[in-house]
Amino acid sequence: MSYPVAERPLWVPAGDRIAAANITDFARGAERRWGRALPDYPALHGWSVEQPAEFWTSIWDLGEVRGQMGPVVLENGELMPGARWFPEARLNFAENLLRSRDDSDALVFWGEDRVKNRLSHGDLYRQVAHFAAALLEMGVEPGDRVAAWMPNLPETIVVMLAATSVGAIFSSASPDFGVQGVLDRFGQIEPKVLVAVDGYYYNDKIVDCMERLAAITDGLPSVKRVVVVPYVHAHHDISHVHHARMLADFVKPFLGETEIPFARLPFDHPLYIMYSSGTTGVPKCIVHGAGGVLLQHIKEHRLHGDVKPGDKLFYFTTCGWMMWNWLVSGLASGATLLLYDGSPMIGDGAILFDYAQAEGMTHFGTSAKFIDGIAKAGLRPRATHDLSALRAMFSTGSPLVPEGFEYVYREIKADLCLSSISGGTDIVSCFVLGNPTLPVWPGEIQCKGLGMAVDVFDEAGHPVRGEKGELVCTRPFPVMPVGFWNDPDGAKYRAAYFGRFDNIWCHGDYSEITPHDGVVIYGRSDATLNPGGVRIGTAEIYRQVERLDEVVESLVIGQQWPPGAAADVRVVLFVKLREGLSLDDALIARIRDTIRASTTPRHVPARVVQVADIPRTKSGKIVELAVRAVVHGEPVKNVEALANPAALEHFRARPELQS
Repeated sequence: MSYPVAERPLWVPAGDRIAAANITDFARGAERRWGRALPDYPALHGWSVEQPAEFWTSIWDLGEVRGQMGPVVLENGELMPGARWFPEARLNFAENLLRSRDDSDALVFWGEDRVKNRLSHGDLYRQVAHFAAALLEMGVEPGDRVAAWMPNLPETIVVMLAATSVGAIFSSASPDFGVQGVLDRFGQIEPKVLVAVDGYYYNDKIVDCMERLAAITDGLPSVKRVVVVPYVHAHHDISHVHHARMLADFVKPFLGETEIPFARLPFDHPLYIMYSSGTTGVPKCIVHGAGGVLLQHIKEHRLHGDVKPGDKLFYFTTCGWMMWNWLVSGLASGATLLLYDGSPMIGDGAILFDYAQAEGMTHFGTSAKFIDGIAKAGLRPRATHDLSALRAMFSTGSPLVPEGFEYVYREIKADLCLSSISGGTDIVSCFVLGNPTLPVWPGEIQCKGLGMAVDVFDEAGHPVRGEKGELVCTRPFPVMPVGFWNDPDGAKYRAAYFGRFDNIWCHGDYSEITPHDGVVIYGRSDATLNPGGVRIGTAEIYRQVERLDEVVESLVIGQQWPPGAAADVRVVLFVKLREGLSLDDALIARIRDTIRASTTPRHVPARVVQVADIPRTKSGKIVELAVRAVVHGEPVKNVEALANPAALEHFRARPELQS
């Protein structure tokens, strides 16, 4: 069943908005510079993938990148992996984010409703200079790792910029990760410096981190210095943490430093180490290069997000999710970053809209699950808050269903560009995303990213339209990972993305290209269902069942049935209901009827089971593969990747699944 096309878009940008968009100005400039005819987005996108040297040179110039570009844009452009971008370039990532030293706001921070502060560009530069000098004094060199076990605080950005300014590789994890989850990540990369917080606020409670910090430090023999950042405690005893210093003591000898000696390094010099979700094994360590991340984020912020100097850019994220890395690059486009840490549901779910109103937020980024949640809770922000400054809303983490699109335009704001975006940690950016000059259709991601040769292939590797298949990228792009950590011959890297189709990046998303040249994501390919050999995307079922008022959230898997080597697969749906409700035969019938009426009989679950909670990763993604493993009696190899690992017990040895 192909995606049902809506009769009309939910939003069409006005002519003056199109004229004022950065992407419009960029296209006109490209026409003049390169002698190309680029009258619309399909033409612009076609040029961006057919003429990569022209396009990425234009992005370098659009971002006024500080550094030397060199004469060559792309070598071995026919190879994936193997292509080399800007092989003679030299740049420093932090230098391109620290462009200003004036008194305007660089960072604004809210820690729930308990802590608020702001940092000017001048303050940010000075704090980075102090921390960078301290790193240099202790012998941190290009290629060394600096790890942060931190919330989304201004200090985390200071540490990242200081580390990358001297050429160190930065890696982060959220403090809600347990000891083993941190060691599974940082233990692989052997950091020289660990920066950690004393605790954090969540749902108006203090969560202390000092005991876990001691255990983490004991498990990281490579660490020469632990820097403790004060956040929730006034007094600190760090005597039990090896090599520890408080932040103020670490930087005190260097408070007179006013300049940063930025190390200009090759385009592919490692910038970040990021981690796969790790719910089916020890996380893979994905290495991203400085130049590719910088150019890709400049492109996405300025052209697809229409971020302009002085805009207020927000994304609800932790430091364990790639959207944090995406957010902080907004400094390179002149945006003020609005940071938030804690529960988004403080104040009955209104605190993020309080923040938007108070700071004149122009770009509001969140997860599809947050939008679903506030819709279920009946929030009507357009009636309770002044959102006049808001121009764009971003959604990612999971597919945003058409009803979520409709809720945003009905109850948040009618005139904004709602950009559902999709990519991931693998590319620390997007394959498909928004466009301020295109209509927004319900349930559809607006367009393929510029410079990204995105397509959908069938099982035989042929492009398809109006049919579901594998999301692929058929040509190299600058933000492909440099590689995986501890993968010297690149075998793990090639197997992860290039094992399915030769010389083609296969991303692992089950997708469809629509008649509008938009994209629909149906879920992860490895979580698709195959009852009777027919592939079904999990998002197709979630869309239908979560329309029911009784259902708060759901998770669906394919269970081998009957048990045995030659078993088929039956669809099993788990539902979390509103408090006080119980699943009965009548509700099961309504759930099945709702799914059947809008999909096919193949989508209808053989079993519907009530659970008290749905397990999810730290970034809010539900973990279908982990639940499938539990149901089949298989081990979940890294429960530390989960925000609520106890929820897995709700799925173990359920009698409803034995017949």
